[in-house]
Amino acid sequence: MSRWKQLPDSLDPRVRQLAVQMRRIKDHSGLGLQALAARTGYSRASWDRYLNGRSLPPQEAVAALARACDIDPARLLALHEVAVAAGRGGPGNPGRAAETDAETDAGRDSGPGSGPDSGPGEQETAGRGRRWRLFAVVLASAVLVTAVIALLVAVPWDGERDRTDGRPVSADATEPAPGSPGEGTKGAFAFRAGKDYPCRVHRAADGLLYAGYSTTRVGLIGKGSAEWAVVEAQCLLRHHGLSPGTADGAFGSRTERAVERLQERAHLRVDGVVGEDTWGVLRK
Repeated sequence: MSRWKQLPDSLDPRVRQLAVQMRRIKDHSGLGLQALAARTGYSRASWDRYLNGRSLPPQEAVAALARACDIDPARLLALHEVAVAAGRGGPGNPGRAAETDAETDAGRDSGPGSGPDSGPGEQETAGRGRRWRLFAVVLASAVLVTAVIALLVAVPWDGERDRTDGRPVSADATEPAPGSPGEGTKGAFAFRAGKDYPCRVHRAADGLLYAGYSTTRVGLIGKGSAEWAVVEAQCLLRHHGLSPGTADGAFGSRTERAVERLQERAHLRVDGVVGEDTWGVLRK
């Protein structure tokens, strides 16, 4: 498991979240920085900066990382949008969207009243115009951040929809998870972090174990994740005799330790992250 440098304390929390998720995905893939550079077309030095919070990666680099690690880039790109918008909030932030010298000069020298013969009235008018443009950019950024955060809260990591009768509906189905007690019933159900969800593990027709909260077998979750797949993993860990604490959907230190014990017992790579291999053991 990689020993990462501590991220800068001054880093905006939204930029930090993007860096943490990219680190987890990179670690889970088993790729080194050199291999990652070869697969993405971005240099090893660039990835060192991106993953250690010294600069914000471009959108294309984030998408390339997802492709190189064989995961759906949608969640990472959403986090990137939030990080970029957060970075525009002020100077001194590695996530700040910096202008090039050419853009800065063009903005400074263009428009009415910017020439050497401009009068005070023209300069004042130009100043007001720049202030209005800045206000419009800040307002648009705030709206974007609000919309993306709302999307991240509403949509779990593995793309699952709202549940029926307290049970999840899989991402590719219109009915509850196979064999779940809520199967065949209808009704609204909203995810509530902190609730201790009941664990009723059963073996479905496909021969695999399910607790009824998620049918994923490849979703990537780790410390800091909070979603339905975490509840599923916590219930399955209990079934295998490894207590993760409360089955609340929040992937904390106790859940991470339980996953590491399961991985050690199954002779998997011990990283505390639930991916395809670890799901395979949990479902058996």
